[in-house]
Amino acid sequence: MSGSLNNYLEYTRGKVNSVLYGLFFTPLSLIYGLGVSLRNFAYDHGLISSFEPSLPVISIGNITMGGTNKTPFVEMLARKFLTLGLNPGLVTRGYGGKHKDKGPILVVNGKGDRGQVGDESLLLSSRLPGVPVAVSLDRLAALEMLRWENKVDIAISDDTFQHRRMVRDVDIVLIDATCPFGNGKLFPAGALRESPKSLKRAHILVITKADQVKEEALAELISLVRKYASDKPIFTSRLVLERWQKWDGDQFVDTDPLNPDLPVSIFSAIGNPESFRNFIENMGFNVKSEMRYRDHHMYSRKDLDNIARRCKLVGAKVAICTEKDVYNLPQGCLIDIPIYVPSVVTVVSEESRFFETLIETLRPKIVISSNGHGEDSMACLLAERIRKDLPKAKLYAFPLVGKGKIFEDSGIEVYPPPLDTPSGGVIKYSFFELIKDIRAGLIGHVKRQLDAWSRLRGKIRTPICVGDVYLLLHALYGQGMPPLLLATAKTVYLRGHFLIEKQILRKKSRKVWTRDEMTACELRKSSVNAVYVGNPIMDLAGDNDNEACEDPWMDKEGRRILLLPGSRQDAYKDVRLLLKAAELVTKQINANFLMVIAPSIEWDKMASSLKGYLFEDNLLRKGDLEVAISFCPVAVAAKKADLLLGLGGTANQVCAGLGVPVVSVDDKGKRVQKKLLGDAEVLLKRDPQVIASEIISILGDSEKYQTMSLAGKERMGEPGAIEDVARYVLCELGWKHRHDLYCALQRKFLYPLESVRKEEVEVSVE
Repeated sequence: MSGSLNNYLEYTRGKVNSVLYGLFFTPLSLIYGLGVSLRNFAYDHGLISSFEPSLPVISIGNITMGGTNKTPFVEMLARKFLTLGLNPGLVTRGYGGKHKDKGPILVVNGKGDRGQVGDESLLLSSRLPGVPVAVSLDRLAALEMLRWENKVDIAISDDTFQHRRMVRDVDIVLIDATCPFGNGKLFPAGALRESPKSLKRAHILVITKADQVKEEALAELISLVRKYASDKPIFTSRLVLERWQKWDGDQFVDTDPLNPDLPVSIFSAIGNPESFRNFIENMGFNVKSEMRYRDHHMYSRKDLDNIARRCKLVGAKVAICTEKDVYNLPQGCLIDIPIYVPSVVTVVSEESRFFETLIETLRPKIVISSNGHGEDSMACLLAERIRKDLPKAKLYAFPLVGKGKIFEDSGIEVYPPPLDTPSGGVIKYSFFELIKDIRAGLIGHVKRQLDAWSRLRGKIRTPICVGDVYLLLHALYGQGMPPLLLATAKTVYLRGHFLIEKQILRKKSRKVWTRDEMTACELRKSSVNAVYVGNPIMDLAGDNDNEACEDPWMDKEGRRILLLPGSRQDAYKDVRLLLKAAELVTKQINANFLMVIAPSIEWDKMASSLKGYLFEDNLLRKGDLEVAISFCPVAVAAKKADLLLGLGGTANQVCAGLGVPVVSVDDKGKRVQKKLLGDAEVLLKRDPQVIASEIISILGDSEKYQTMSLAGKERMGEPGAIEDVARYVLCELGWKHRHDLYCALQRKFLYPLESVRKEEVEVSVE
């Protein structure tokens, strides 16, 4: 290594001071730091997208330009997974090689072209027989190859903490105890790739080479690291000698342990050569001389001659290099001085706790976000469907509006603090509705939601959104990964999507499920990955066809009219309109009334406001009117209903899809819904007499009734979307495999005796 380069490296590591280097490199470092900050912000908030691979990935990385023992740490993890009966695979960029093609190259059993795949991939492949090592600039492509072509269970990715495009299940960051942050400056004025503040992105921190520093210095370093990442688990590791090997010019030859009394000379081309010297000296060797080369340097015959000459000059009897250096030596070249290589392995402190932490971090964590009361119902149904196959996964609901009660009732954790906005949405129908929402605390609520997203960032799988493009952008900004979208709002029946919405969906959604085929076709014309496999709203109808729900109609004779006051705050006053219309209908025909109360409505509050009505035994009475009160799913009640008088949104659509004619009021929101339902719905002014007359007219006109019933079924279509979303995330995104892997690791590592007694459950990668 040239003197100037060596001086520069010593400066970046904080070993020497140089005013000249500081003056020259500090401005460049500031520019570099700005670029790193902007890049991280862009990835954090989805301006540049990161993607979740279908294979679980553990990343081993660092934040400095120097060796932190990543390669032996990768090997240690791979060996542990092998002992647990798994099939690990490795991913590396192939540093030191000249492989420029993005297509992955597979290295197995140490067989590969050093000039293409680099030294580290050959080293790892040689030390891990049978374990495939995929070398590629495109790590995502390498992972897909490992999963589908090599049947790998779990991948370990080398040096990818800064590779933000690939989402990882676990980020392990290594910190060199002998030179943790260099001189504390960013490249090129220092050794830092990014600020130590970025350690908060990691899941697990490991301080390597802990045995090469004093206990006081190690304790100080741990305290310093905790300031940057106070909530992260911290472990220490060290390298230990496994055995000595001798290099004969072509291959390793096992040999007896090297006598520390022998005078030795060392040479290396690694990131931190000083730590290699410390390792040799700590074993008691008298190092007569040392020759350092730049990292990944490929030795020439001339280099070997210089090494031999130096050994003879200082009286060294043996030359020692790292195992990585061997893969950079010219094949078949021998020198007069024997070359010995220490084979080392990584040992982690508190190994059991380390792997318990690692396994728990691998537990799938899933967020399903929704922005509406009907969307909450669909999101809850999807969460319950996923939970059937992933019972050990951690599920979060993220409702943007409303209190999320339906999730709580299903035992699903509601993550952000809920807020029930007056409009039931965000900028729902008018500027005045927005003002009401702001007065109710909307701005502060959005901030709390974004804070909640930031706490989840880097910990969850691809977000699933049930709602509209605004919701998708909300999740994208919060997580950085293109979400999946179950699009329940926009359709060609409502003008379709705006051009900007199509652009967003094309670039920032992983996949979109629409509520009708025409909308899917419209989006595919704009190159959006959109499909139609059924209307998610009708999944609500299919899900509730079960014997667990008692018949709310109790087989009464006469026409069955369903009443839905809605799920928003307006329901507390609108319920009087429905009941007044029902009174007028009762005077003319024999009818049964059933009113279903939405989960977001407080029935006690609603009942107390109904002056003149008597509520007893789930029956609301006034004169000849008798209305049964039920809290069952709307679809259960709708399947035996003859007609709906409803002020709901999604609930009205469910009823229409089941062939139930819908009568509602004429306002801005319902006019939008009318475009969706077409002839399945009639809108009337807020007059109980007009509403009652229309109900009697529809029930008395079989042709009109049939037209409305068929129109609703045609417009709403069939169920199937939720099942397809579940299939996609379980199979295509690999969530089922992740879950099974997590369960297998828990069983094999945490409960090994029980695992032996029971029949092993194979982890499938299909």
